[in-house]
Amino acid sequence: MSVPSKIVPVYDQPHQFEPLLPQHRLGELVEMTRSVLEKSFRLQGAVSPSAQQSLRRLVRAMNSYYSNRIEGQGTHPQNIERALQADFSRSPEVARRQRIALAHIEAEVELEASLPLTGVESHVLRSAFLVQAHEALYRRLQAADRTTDDGRVIAPGQLRVEDVAVGRHQPPTATSVPAFLARMDEVYPRVHGLDHLLVGIAAAHHRAAWVHPFGDGNGRACRLQTHCALLPFSAGLWSVNRGLARARDKYYEMLANADSPRQGDLDGRGNLSEKMLREWCAYFLGVADDQAGFMGRMLQLDELRGRIASLMLVRSQSGQFANYSAQATVPLYHVLVAGPLSRGEFIQMTGMPERSARRVLSQLLKDGLLVSEGPKRAVSFNFPLDALNILLPNLYPEAATVNTET
Repeated sequence: MSVPSKIVPVYDQPHQFEPLLPQHRLGELVEMTRSVLEKSFRLQGAVSPSAQQSLRRLVRAMNSYYSNRIEGQGTHPQNIERALQADFSRSPEVARRQRIALAHIEAEVELEASLPLTGVESHVLRSAFLVQAHEALYRRLQAADRTTDDGRVIAPGQLRVEDVAVGRHQPPTATSVPAFLARMDEVYPRVHGLDHLLVGIAAAHHRAAWVHPFGDGNGRACRLQTHCALLPFSAGLWSVNRGLARARDKYYEMLANADSPRQGDLDGRGNLSEKMLREWCAYFLGVADDQAGFMGRMLQLDELRGRIASLMLVRSQSGQFANYSAQATVPLYHVLVAGPLSRGEFIQMTGMPERSARRVLSQLLKDGLLVSEGPKRAVSFNFPLDALNILLPNLYPEAATVNTET
C-alpha cells in the first residue's frame, strides 16, 4: 500500500520512464511468446464449450483469490464460493474480504463484457481501461472497504492527488501522472503482431504499476487490465494471477528490479534499465507459459477420463456420499468433451436401471458436478470446488484445505 511521501519527488517528465518496450535481444522473448500462444490456442479446443464456461467461472474465482492474496487480503476459496451465494461471514474481517473478492469477480465480468469484438488489445492497453478497471472494482465496495490503513477513502477510478512512496520506489508526482499515462497511450495500444503484443502486455503491466496512478488498488487494477489484455489468447482458461501469487516475493522482486535506472551505456538509451525491463518481460512470459501449460496438462482427455472414474469410485465407496456409481463415468466424460446431454440421454448412457440412474443424476446435480438451466433442461459438466483435488489436482490446492476462517 502507498503512503504519503516525505521525499522530494524526482519523476515528473514522461521521458524519465523510458524505455516502454525492450528493444534488444527480442528473439529470446519471441521464442517464449510462441510457446505461450501455442499452448493457449491448443487449450481452447480441449473440452466442450459448455465445460469451458465452467472453467472460466472457476478461473475467475481463482483470479480474485490470487490477486487479493498478493495484496494480503485473501480469503479462503470456500468463502468466495459462499459470497457468490450472498452468504457472508459473521466475522467483520472475513466478510470484508468476501466483499472484496466478490467485487473483483463482478468487476472482471463487467470489464470482459465491455470489450469490443475486434481490436481488444489496443482498447485494453489504453490508460482509460486501467482507470475503468479501478472504477469497476472500487465502485462495488462500500466506503469502509476502500479505506486504507491510514484513513484515506479511495475514490473509484480517480487518479491520485498526492505524492506517494511505495517501498523504495518513488512514483511520479501526482500532477504528472496524466502525462505519464498519455505517454503509455502513445506506445502500448499501437503494438502490433501477436509476439510483440504479448511483450507489450508484460511491459505495460510493469510501467502501469511503476506510475502508480491511484491512491490504492494499483496492483489489482493492473492485473485486471492484464487479464483482459490476455483474454484473446487465454480465453479465460488459465490465470496468470495464479502464477504471480504462488511466487509473490519473486513477482515483487522482478517488478522492483525493472524500476532500476539504466546501468551504463550498454543498457539502452532510456532513463530506466532496458535490461531489467527485458528480464521482467521474460519472467512474466515464463509465468504465462507455465500457467497455460499446466492447464493444458490438466485437460488431457485420457487423464481427465481417468480422474472422473477415480472420483466416481472414491465417492461410491465413501460413507460421505450417496448415489454415486462408476457407471456415471461415461456420460460425465461425454458432457465434458462433447457438451450438454438431455436428462434422458444421460440416464440411458449410464446403462443403469432408470430409477437408480435418476438418483445418480439428481445427486450429481445436487453436488454441482452437473449443472442445468432448469428442472427439465439438458445437463452440462461443472467443476465444483470439493472435486477439484481429484479432477484438476494442484490447480487450486487452497480450495481443498481446511477453512479455518469463520
